[in-house]
Amino acid sequence: MAPLLFLLTTTLAVYVFGRAHPWAARHGLGTWPTAFRFGLAVMFTVTGISHFVGMREELIAMVPPWAPGAAALVTLTGVFELLGAVGLLVKPTRLWAALGLGLMLIVMFPANIHLALTGDDLPWEDELLPRTALQIVFLAAVLIVLVPELRARGRRIADKPAEAYL
Repeated sequence: MAPLLFLLTTTLAVYVFGRAHPWAARHGLGTWPTAFRFGLAVMFTVTGISHFVGMREELIAMVPPWAPGAAALVTLTGVFELLGAVGLLVKPTRLWAALGLGLMLIVMFPANIHLALTGDDLPWEDELLPRTALQIVFLAAVLIVLVPELRARGRRIADKPAEAYL
């Protein structure tokens, strides 16, 4: 539940700041896609750090037994989350970071299912239905960032003269 709180509070704070402050508005902070980029960046920074400190053992235990090298997978996904968080904030890498993080959410979902189906005395938010709903929210946030980036990329390609491809 903490990742959702980081996502929503950061997104809302950036959006409100972007609407209220002229400098922030000029730099596009008052749009939902930009606000969600910052929200996702903070969320993935926090969750990425948790792959190394605080929750590492719990995350390793979540990895399904059929997946090889649980500790290495947790380390790798933590690194990807941190790189993706930075990538969301850098214009040339925004599109690829959003694509990668969205794909990672999908690929990591079996670990959430494994925890929900095999865990004992789980808090409500770790049960299957809330976990699934949370993943859908996170994927929706990624799409809010991804769709405008794809559209902008499509416009840039459409605006190039045909000679640029020869």
